[in-house]
Amino acid sequence: MKAEVFLPDDYRPAEDEPFMNDRQLEYFRRKLLTWKAELLEQSAETIEGLAESARNVPDIADRASEETDRALELRTRDRQRKLVSKIDSALRRIDNGDYGYCEVTGEPISLKRLDARPIATMTLEAQEKHERRERVHRDD
Repeated sequence: MKAEVFLPDDYRPAEDEPFMNDRQLEYFRRKLLTWKAELLEQSAETIEGLAESARNVPDIADRASEETDRALELRTRDRQRKLVSKIDSALRRIDNGDYGYCEVTGEPISLKRLDARPIATMTLEAQEKHERRERVHRDD
């Protein structure tokens, strides 16, 4: 079992410290776990809300509006479910020692990018190249 890493409340990963040291890994682990907990809480609230709103609305316009709202909410929750899966994958990469490194080039992903998008798996350059390739193939 790994010893718990002390992390001050105001800690932010810095470029002048060793990349993906224990403090940085703990910072990103906590950030990911907090994000996941928030998403799961929102999901539970959605389930409660859907259960409460499952009533028979006599007015057809109101019923249509309610169905549209429900469909939108379910699409949002589906996106969040996929996001939780990506968070779990990032947490596994932290445990495996692969976190913070580009899955394409093997280069370190910038700390600013990871702080903004902790589930990132590619450097900004590799991601842009990937998206350009996708656009070209999609247009075919």
